[in-house]
Amino acid sequence: MNFISIQSYSNYIDAHIVMGQLEEQGIVCWLKDEYTLTIDPILTNALGGIKLMVAENQVQRALDLLEAQSREVHKTQVCPKCSSFDVDMISSNRSARNWFTAISGFLLGDYAIGGKKVFHCFNCGLEWNKSPESE
Repeated sequence: MNFISIQSYSNYIDAHIVMGQLEEQGIVCWLKDEYTLTIDPILTNALGGIKLMVAENQVQRALDLLEAQSREVHKTQVCPKCSSFDVDMISSNRSARNWFTAISGFLLGDYAIGGKKVFHCFNCGLEWNKSPESE
């Protein structure tokens, strides 16, 4: 059976969640480079992340399921400024804490750079901390 990579992840938790959702729908899949990148996360960019491998004859169905799931997630987040649904959670580089962490990580040799997760609207550029529904 041939397998094709359809998506990659920098984090094994996200990869396992998506793999579990696909397996629930009867799609045969597995994660390539999962163990290597879990043991040594610094290699994530070099190896291209943890790859979700799907059986060749089920690729289109898997892509359709992932697209439908993405549309559902984006429907739940609305920008409070422009009402756009083009919103996602990202690591923001706008806070002083992130810059301090990056500089100290470079100087001290610690590559684990943490970022503050915020919601970002790709339409108007607004960033906010909480989901509008949780307020």
